[in-house]
Amino acid sequence: MRHSGVSTLDYVEQLTYLLFLKMADERAKRPLNPERIVPEGLDWPSLVNKSGDDLYDQYEHVLNQLGYERGMLGAIFKGAMNKIQESAVLERLVKDLINPYHWSSESADTKGDAYEGLLQRGAEDRKTGAGQYFTPRPVIDAMVECVQPGPRDTVFDPACGTGGFLIAAHAYIVDRYGAELDGDRRRALDSGAIRGVELVHETARLASMNMLLHGIGQANGRELIEVRDSLARSPLAHADVVLANPPFGVGSVTGENYAKSRQDLWAETTNKQLNFVQHIYTLLKLHGRAAAVVPDNVLFEGGAGETVRRALLQRCDVHTLLRLPTGIFYAGGVKANVLFFDKKPPRPDATPATKRLWVYDFRTDQHFTMKQKPLRREHLDDFIKCYRPGERGDRIESERFKAYEYAELVARDKVNLDLTFMEDGAETQALEEPDVIAQEIVDELEAALTEFSAITESLRTLRSSREDPDMSD
Repeated sequence: MRHSGVSTLDYVEQLTYLLFLKMADERAKRPLNPERIVPEGLDWPSLVNKSGDDLYDQYEHVLNQLGYERGMLGAIFKGAMNKIQESAVLERLVKDLINPYHWSSESADTKGDAYEGLLQRGAEDRKTGAGQYFTPRPVIDAMVECVQPGPRDTVFDPACGTGGFLIAAHAYIVDRYGAELDGDRRRALDSGAIRGVELVHETARLASMNMLLHGIGQANGRELIEVRDSLARSPLAHADVVLANPPFGVGSVTGENYAKSRQDLWAETTNKQLNFVQHIYTLLKLHGRAAAVVPDNVLFEGGAGETVRRALLQRCDVHTLLRLPTGIFYAGGVKANVLFFDKKPPRPDATPATKRLWVYDFRTDQHFTMKQKPLRREHLDDFIKCYRPGERGDRIESERFKAYEYAELVARDKVNLDLTFMEDGAETQALEEPDVIAQEIVDELEAALTEFSAITESLRTLRSSREDPDMSD
């Protein structure tokens, strides 16, 4: 398919359609409890029984007609288009590479992991911008393990991409509480307890299929992924757990000033990341838990940034900050962190909900690349140990883990949470390979460009506010 001019992300999408139709056919033909998901005439046999141009025309007909079906089936195929331009390539895919195998005999995890591998390859295709949808799996798993979603929790991702956080949360709940999950609770997990929002329709389609391949949801059941601008409106429902990696990077700092149309946000800003931090707060139930990937500028930016940080420290227990190393995201030069906070009810004496913020420095003296030295889950074992999920009151400071009292935080200029307390070791730096050092230099330069973009946007906003007396920062 690549040789036929189909891009990485497009061929993931095309394989999604074909594999889904094949597995739906296997369900319809199973001896016990057969289930027809796809109408006759639009199903897998309607493709297998044709060849050449007839197959090509039938495939386009199937994609078009299934988009009018109800539920997740219609959501997946809505607006679907054939990107395979050669009928010979399509025929080989259908008859030689997919049809001979019984895909439903494999576990949901096997199919899902294979699909995740395809999505990762799509993320590696930087020219398509696919990397913006892909959060490193080790980071996702560590965040989920810290937040500990439970069997009665609702889990939400307001910028879900291809669904990585939702799938990891579902796997955590099933693995840890499987014996406790009765029929009603299992049905709830598949019908709305775990859900998300995605702005880009094509990405939401991939998320829906990714979830189905991991055994979440039903093809003819409720849509679990909404396609819309998550920031555009106040939440209609609230969640126990919010996990997110909102979009950020060069060029993403511009956007709408959502506070002009939403009364539940603390600060007016066009900084999308700051808007998402505020939005995540509004999504949480009281005592709800959140873990969000945020770029460095969310920690130090003045104006609206300071307003957001003060409000967050006051209204939430902002208890943990994980400083991530560079080199782990497909977008080069990203300097990011994971911010963990719990929403608390207002206190009668107006005392802040945050008592102390624990910072884990996983950036200093940590060097990763996408190819030569990729991040693995075991690299985050020490952070998990220091975090002490479920036992946060027993935390102990270490070389990489330090606590800051609330009074220290608000006394800092602009409530700057860009906290560093370690220095790079010269010996460690000298041991790195030249290509790793060169990549780090590139990452530092790209990160600097990202930060300058944020500063430029802040200055532009400040100038606009001076020109418009009715506009406030």
